[in-house]
This record gives sequence, C-alpha cells and structure tokens, in this order.
Amino acid sequence: MTSIQGDSRYARQVRYAAIGQSGQARLLEAHAVIVGVGALGCVIANHMARAGVGKLTLIDRDIVDRSNLQRQLLYDENDALNGTPKAIAAASRLSAINSGIRVISRVADLSSYNAESLLSEADIVMDGTDNFGVRYLINEFSVKHRIPWIYGGAVGASGMTLTIQPDSTPCLSCLFPVPPPGGALDTCETAGVLSPIIDTIASVQVMEAIKLLTGQPEALHGSLLQIDLWQHQWHSLSVKDARRASCPVCGERRFELLDGDETQETITAALCGRNTVQVSPARPLSIGLGTIESRLSKAGRTELNPYSLRLHLPGGITFLLFADGRALVMGTDEPLLARRTYAELMGE
Repeated sequence: MTSIQGDSRYARQVRYAAIGQSGQARLLEAHAVIVGVGALGCVIANHMARAGVGKLTLIDRDIVDRSNLQRQLLYDENDALNGTPKAIAAASRLSAINSGIRVISRVADLSSYNAESLLSEADIVMDGTDNFGVRYLINEFSVKHRIPWIYGGAVGASGMTLTIQPDSTPCLSCLFPVPPPGGALDTCETAGVLSPIIDTIASVQVMEAIKLLTGQPEALHGSLLQIDLWQHQWHSLSVKDARRASCPVCGERRFELLDGDETQETITAALCGRNTVQVSPARPLSIGLGTIESRLSKAGRTELNPYSLRLHLPGGITFLLFADGRALVMGTDEPLLARRTYAELMGE
C-alpha cells in the first residue's frame, strides 16, 4: 500500500482542504466494489484508482466488444479483438495506472447466489450496471448490511444518480417501489448513448463516494440528480423526506431478491446492442474448462484461455463459456435459441 508521506502522486488532491492528509489516508484504507465495468464502471474505476482508493473489486459478466470502445475508456482494440473479460482488462489497466492499490477482478454476474460473498467486505458499492434487477439486488444488500451504494444510469445524452445511505436516506425501493417493466425505458440499443454523459454521471458518483469514504456525508448532494447534456439541463430533486416507513426493504427489512433461491432455474438475458444472449445455469460448473473443451471440440473450433472457452459453431453462432458456468451465445438475440444451444452443448 502506498504511503502518503513522500509520495507526490496525491499531492494535488491532499492540498484540497476537504481532503488533506487524513482524508487521503482514509481513501487508501477504503474498499470500493464496482458492479459493472462497462461505460459508467470504467470512469468510476479510473477515478477511484487515480484517487488512491486502496482496494477496488471489479465485478463484470461480459467481455470487451468493439462497440464498447466509443465510451468504455479502459479498453482498447486488442481487448476487443481478444474478447478479454472486462473485469480482467480493466484490472490490468488500473494496476498499471496505480501500482500502489489492490485491484481484484471477478468475472461474474451478480445474483442472489453470490451477492453476499462478492459484496460483503465493501465500504461502498458503486453502480456501473445497466440492469435494474441487479440494482434492486444491490439495494437490498446495502440496506441489510448498512453499506452505502451509489446508483447511476445514463442513456442518450441524459442520466441520473442517487446516493443511498442506509438508515439515513430513502433507498431505491422508497423512490421506485416497482422496477420499470421491460421495454418501458430507453436503452443504449434504442436511444444510443453519448460518451460525455457517461463521464459526467460517473464523475458525480465518484465525488459522492469520496465524500463518504473521507467521512464527510454532510457534503452529499442529497438529491436525485438528473442531467441532460444535450438540452443543458440539470435538475436536483430533493429526497430528504422521501423515506417510507412502509418500504418493504428499508422500512420492513424484507429482502426478497437477496434471499431468493436463484439456483432452481436457468436464466437468460439479452445484452444491450450486442446480438448476444447470456445464459446463467441453475448450478455453477463443477468441472474445469479444459475438460469441457475436449468434449465440445467435436462440435466446432474451440479457443481456450484462463478465463473462458470459446466454441465457434456452424451457422454463425459463437458459444463463450466462463468458468462459473455462464455462457454468452453470440450471433442471436433470441433467448429460446440461446437456451437451447446451451442445453444441447452442456446437457442442462
């Protein structure tokens, strides 16, 4: 771990009166978990690594794709060409940026099955996802364990962010009791996304995190902050009186998502703008990728690396299997076809 004394790395940050030596020391001792290292997550992780947050855990289920390079600033063309898992590529880049911090990569899809183990040691959880189901799961974990988290979302040229402190602020379910139904909101596929709004929302998220990690919650903006860079509009909606005693999560402390049993069924989810469907199995793999390759090689050309097994199938479908049993079925956006492909290859 880097010492502040005699290290010029953080000199400009330490000179900011609200941070100082004591604030920087607290940052170096802090552990932030970033869920999703896509567009928002890349900016969040970059700022946190450069600010000297001492331990960063990066959780992401996906690989780098060429379509990511327009806005996901930790990746390059080689990452996309090699299909490197985002958590791995981001961790490598951040370690080169700041060798004095610890960066941990987790190639995983956050779920009720693994949330407790992946998030349990965090001082703060940062939302870099594009998935409301995962956000509600993070919200339940946050309330249950009284760990703050910072929501962020962006699409088109607009976005919003909210800082949630259990026992002090409303939680996500207080403000939005029911997740938006599928198809109700724009996505990066339907509305596109411009890189500057990503930088803006993620930067606000990180600034809020720095306030919390240096022990200065009174400096938080205390609002649901909405920004539209195309229309030059900033709206700050106060949420100080929005906490609900009847909220099932923070009021009644019911954690239905977190305590749910996700091991009973295979789950599919289309990835935004990728012509790719993720298939998450009922149970994690119990055998290694190398053993599986010897069997799947009969079905097509295989490529094995330490993180995944890629199988090229006839008809333009590529099956990318991770060590935890998840697979990306690339070349289709049809969940039924993806699930059938998984079942035919893996026997589940």
